[in-house]
Amino acid sequence: MRLQDKVCIITGAGSGIGRTAAELFAKEGATVIACDVGDAVYDDPKIHFYKLDVTDRAKIAEVVKEVVEKFGKIDVLVNNAGITRDALIQKMTEEDWDRVINVNLKGVFNMTQAVVPYMLEAGKGSIVSTSSVVGIYGNIGQTNYAATKAGIIGMTKTWAKEFARKGAKIRVNAVAPGFIRTPMTEKVPEKILTEMAEKASLKRLGEAIEVANVYLFLASDESSYVTGQVIGVDGGLIM
Repeated sequence: MRLQDKVCIITGAGSGIGRTAAELFAKEGATVIACDVGDAVYDDPKIHFYKLDVTDRAKIAEVVKEVVEKFGKIDVLVNNAGITRDALIQKMTEEDWDRVINVNLKGVFNMTQAVVPYMLEAGKGSIVSTSSVVGIYGNIGQTNYAATKAGIIGMTKTWAKEFARKGAKIRVNAVAPGFIRTPMTEKVPEKILTEMAEKASLKRLGEAIEVANVYLFLASDESSYVTGQVIGVDGGLIM
């Protein structure tokens, strides 16, 4: 199994891509620490749920410390948690700007800052953060979301340089999904979903497992020479 004996933290693991990734990682032999602001129940005993808001630095420190004490290490961190609060810039409230920045961008900073000392001590690890094609191309009505996803790319490339110093084998990569079927898209009218699918070269929406599979590759030792990269999972999106 590709993640045998690895301890993996995944944020935003209550539903969608995060939950799919948690279940996939467990099937591949990992002990999974599934974190989410909401409640979640899993059938696999290798998945351990922790209620966690990535904006709560004190709670993050508490959970990370407990995970290390209980399981002895942290091999993988998947920064998957994210939200949207869409509006054109003229109508975007400061509250919606701040909330998206705090969850999507500062949340990644908070989690990584708490976890990486243990990886540095071990001299190895893999950090995977969820960006978006929106962070590369931009998107109407998503100033806040696009800013966070572009920021994740900048942090990823910076950390790939910082954490690999002095021989540490800590890899840092980002995944940039395109239009993916998740609970978030279930409320979108079918006409809009069709238009979204048409923008991709493959002419369809992606599935959560297709993103989770890339998380798995980057978390595993199969990607041992991959760091500082942004991998698009977008079906050949044409913006």
